[in-house]
Amino acid sequence: MAKAADKAYLLVREKILNGLYAPSFRLTEQEIATSSGVSRTPVREALNRLQNEGFIQVSSNRSAIVLELTPDSANEIFELRALLEPYGSKRAATRASPDDIDRLRSLAEAQYKECKLRRSGYSARVGNLNSQFHYAIHELADSKRLSALMPVLIEAPLMLRTFSKYDPTELLRSAAHHFEIVAALEAKDGDWAASIMKSHIHAAQHSIQRELAS
Repeated sequence: MAKAADKAYLLVREKILNGLYAPSFRLTEQEIATSSGVSRTPVREALNRLQNEGFIQVSSNRSAIVLELTPDSANEIFELRALLEPYGSKRAATRASPDDIDRLRSLAEAQYKECKLRRSGYSARVGNLNSQFHYAIHELADSKRLSALMPVLIEAPLMLRTFSKYDPTELLRSAAHHFEIVAALEAKDGDWAASIMKSHIHAAQHSIQRELAS
């Protein structure tokens, strides 16, 4: 049952994040069961999970509506990230191996290149690289509680196509923050890593709030 529910959950979440299920799009249990190849019982479990994570609103008639990420909810997400991610970065600074540093640097370099070139479809690729970078730090933090809390906070802004709303200067600044975070982790300086991560999150918050307000 758990694997079937995970299959339905991942299918719906991916379509929401990719924009195939836009805000106000109505989902039905039967449609999801058919497309994911599972029964309606695990679909119900998947929808409840997505509702708890703030992606959808389940109604009483066995359907659900994809929610729009409002300015208030976006602001809350970034405020939570600004509290939690610096903590994770500080923990990661004492745990990152040279191989871990190399992996993070490679992700940062790939993201910076995408931000500089801005070729067709770059915002989706930047979003994916950004998520990989932040997930990698949370893994290094080695905190089960943090790992449980962070996925929806990282993924929800993707519903806004976050990086498509950055101007070129903001894109490069955001990518450059990752290089400094890597440097702090390599130096095993937890306070430095936490400080840069907090600034990084707040910069993203201001960029998104400006776009939502306009």
